[in-house]
Amino acid sequence: MKKHLLALCLLPVLGLSSVPASFAANAAINPQNVSTAPSIPAEKLQSLPWTPLMPPVSQDVVLSASSASLNVGELSGSVAAFILPADQGSLEITLTSLVKDLSVYAPNVLILDGQMQPSAFFPSSYFQYQKPGMTSGNRLENVMKLTPMMGQKQIYMLVYTTKRDLTETTRMINPAKLYAEGASNAIPDVADPVARHSGQGMLTVQVKTEQNSGNIMIGKIFGGSDMKPVVVGNVAPPTAYAAPTAAPAPAPVAAPAAKSEPMLNDTESYFNRAIKQAVDKGDIDKALKLLNEAERLGSTSARKTFISSVKGKG
Repeated sequence: MKKHLLALCLLPVLGLSSVPASFAANAAINPQNVSTAPSIPAEKLQSLPWTPLMPPVSQDVVLSASSASLNVGELSGSVAAFILPADQGSLEITLTSLVKDLSVYAPNVLILDGQMQPSAFFPSSYFQYQKPGMTSGNRLENVMKLTPMMGQKQIYMLVYTTKRDLTETTRMINPAKLYAEGASNAIPDVADPVARHSGQGMLTVQVKTEQNSGNIMIGKIFGGSDMKPVVVGNVAPPTAYAAPTAAPAPAPVAAPAAKSEPMLNDTESYFNRAIKQAVDKGDIDKALKLLNEAERLGSTSARKTFISSVKGKG
């Protein structure tokens, strides 16, 4: 089947096997479709306090009336803004919104690439209610998996809620029913408590890297009608995007310099075949690693092979 390269290289490899079974109901949500995501002016984004997260990390966030907010379109209430590394491979992000005093923040997540352009969108319906457990309470939660394209230094994650979310509620499970389930007793006919949606709340963001390719690729490979390769992230974003305490941004990442000795034909062919096979299997993370290694060893055709394979011409 011919593979289609989307404008932001958001490859459709979202699979139920990569997320917990309890989240299977979200299969109809397409994070690659950013057409329904809010349009936020650049100056509004620049004004936000972006918090760097370096995996592995678990960050608790309290959203209060004094937290940052965005008065744009349907957005309402407090927002949380994070900077994520784009040079550590695939990222697995678990976002949790805790229920407290029958109130919960219904999160929406907009992922921006290294040039602050929308690349993935997870609406509030993606974050489903989860029953309390031994170490966790009532909450809205789900997992997002992202693969930043090489050449970027960082990507951005904006968490917000909307006016429509604030008109809705989340039905939880009555503790009596939960106890009956655990004891294998008959489920009692009692009413379930309802949590109202609020513009404030408590979030937990857990970020870790993983070996396997993520679901959503963040960043451009191609630009312009001539489809020439473009590496995203050569120019660092304005300093206003980063938190004041963030470490200095590393130097722009360039393509690995070819060795002076040409690669042997057999070795070149081996890497090109391996890159094609990885792309055909949807394992872009592996293909990128093979590309980097091939160019380190002096390959002059690995990048062309990777690009043509992604475009469906490999």
